Amino acid sequence: MNKTDNPYKSLVKLSQKLAQGVALQPTMGIGVVISPPPAIKIRYNGFTLDKQFLYIDEYWIQGHTRTHKGHIVSATQYRAGGSGDAEFQSHNHDIDNDYTDVETLTDTWHIGDKVLMVPIIGEDGRTTKQFAILCKLVRLDGN
Repeated sequence: MNKTDNPYKSLVKLSQKLAQGVALQPTMGIGVVISPPPAIKIRYNGFTLDKQFLYIDEYWIQGHTRTHKGHIVSATQYRAGGSGDAEFQSHNHDIDNDYTDVETLTDTWHIGDKVLMVPIIGEDGRTTKQFAILCKLVRLDGN
């Protein structure tokens, strides 16, 4: 900007572009599940969107499994023996094991759930062609 440029003139130009929708890309919004997967339908801004318009985080697909792997080093708590014999005196057991745990998530979608809708902008840089659904939203006040 030149020293002679009027900053208010630039602000007015920006406001005009904003009013025309040129300066801003679409932003995130909240959709409502009207049908869960596999025939998913989401209501968003008066439109009903089905799976051809949606990308969904794989963790939200019903039946998706997650595998957890690791190694645990610990010990059981000491326990008193029962008969008073030496082999049953208070003792513990060391734990030093690898583990694998598979968690299956189901029933993640319900009619009326609110979800975060993130627009995927088309090649023109302005048009929303599809949406990504990233998470289910809840309010702490229950509304």
